[in-house]
Amino acid sequence: MKQPVLLLTGFEPFGGESINPSWEVCAALQGEPLDGLRIEALRLPCVFGAALELLDAGLARHAPALVLQLGQAGGRPDFTLERVAINVDDARIADNAGACPVDQPVVAGGPAAYFSTLPIKAMVAALQDAGLPASVSQSAGTFVCNHVFYGLMHRLATRSGVRGGFMHLPLLPEQAARQRGAPSLPLATQVEAVRLALRTAWRTREDLRVGGGAES
Repeated sequence: MKQPVLLLTGFEPFGGESINPSWEVCAALQGEPLDGLRIEALRLPCVFGAALELLDAGLARHAPALVLQLGQAGGRPDFTLERVAINVDDARIADNAGACPVDQPVVAGGPAAYFSTLPIKAMVAALQDAGLPASVSQSAGTFVCNHVFYGLMHRLATRSGVRGGFMHLPLLPEQAARQRGAPSLPLATQVEAVRLALRTAWRTREDLRVGGGAES
């Protein structure tokens, strides 16, 4: 029997950076077994549209049981589980292909927003219990992170039983060294946090309430 897959996505560097913690964590966890499943990592371009094309290919290839998307959030000091994705592309900087959409829908005619279907509060609690900084975030922004989060949830809306969501990560120390005073966390800590978040998401089986996951 084929081993079920936990699909983990991260991004290529953007905004002049040479690394992106979201992909560094994905690469560290690629192929790792977790509770009878296998983690498969997918690297997405920081490009509107093209990122969703790669996501579609990854979903088709792996038919995952659960999807956790990761992104970089410079300036945030903790791991933030996103509650909601909105149907808006509105970039303050250009993506890696030079596109800078303003007030455009991610999916024309799509719902205004989608909630995460992961148990985000249980995931935050597990991270905090392990001594890791974590919180629920009410906004994934309007850049490519939100673009792929909304795109994922739009696709999963027609896939029964497959849950998904998004988690933002702080900068890595080597990035923060170039941004005086920016908060950061080491790669090993970030890998530990994402592994624990995945395990909690998979083990939490209770029905999730609309609005952002289990309270426990």
